[in-house]
Amino acid sequence: MDDFEIEETATVDLESPVLVEGLPGVGHVGKLAAEHLLEELDGELIRRVYSTHLPPQVSVDEGRTQLACVEIHALDADGTDLLVLTGDHQAQDTAGHYGLTDTVLDIAEAFDTEQLYALGGVPTGELIEEYDVVGAVNTDTQREELEDAGVEFRGDEPAGGIVGVSGLLLGLGERRDLPGACLMGETSGYLVDPKSAQATLEVLQELLGFEVDFSSLEDRADEMEDVVRKIQEMEQGQPAPSEEDLRYIG
Repeated sequence: MDDFEIEETATVDLESPVLVEGLPGVGHVGKLAAEHLLEELDGELIRRVYSTHLPPQVSVDEGRTQLACVEIHALDADGTDLLVLTGDHQAQDTAGHYGLTDTVLDIAEAFDTEQLYALGGVPTGELIEEYDVVGAVNTDTQREELEDAGVEFRGDEPAGGIVGVSGLLLGLGERRDLPGACLMGETSGYLVDPKSAQATLEVLQELLGFEVDFSSLEDRADEMEDVVRKIQEMEQGQPAPSEEDLRYIG
């Protein structure tokens, strides 16, 4: 097997699509957001990318295995074509991050992609009530549009920069003259955070002009609030919750 192999699972015609990335990261914000798009919008799996830089494992669904990979789906978002990148893993080393990002950008270029959005989380280190979205861009012209959509730009965040595919999509995308932005929902960083994913998607909706229903994300957020409440009770000396009670912690 080569370092990176592309499997074509379907052929589609797209018009100036937008690449949206949501791989695992802080609070699983980007992954939750991307998976919600897949659940709510009509789409089709069009590419899988396999790599020796991904974890050496298969997933199992009802006994059926699937080699570790990332997937790209083509979606119709109220007339805007999207290429949504998601998966269960990021690469395990620096060369893998760069190679995987370049491979994804090659696929995006083949479809004449005009812009990209990487979705993720920015950790606050504490539980929060209001979920702001922090942004970063790879061109000077994008900033005003994002600010009009409510995105905040902060001189000191995210601390240490943006790592993994989300950051490299902006950096390597700029070298290919592909405008890109990273939308990062605030999150404690301790738990899977559906509320942060929803806040991030609400910004993306405004930027691209589509709508999705958030009922399932809101249900997951309610479940997570139960987990947070139990954790707070533990911190206050209340009886510890059972393993069943904490089944939603990821």
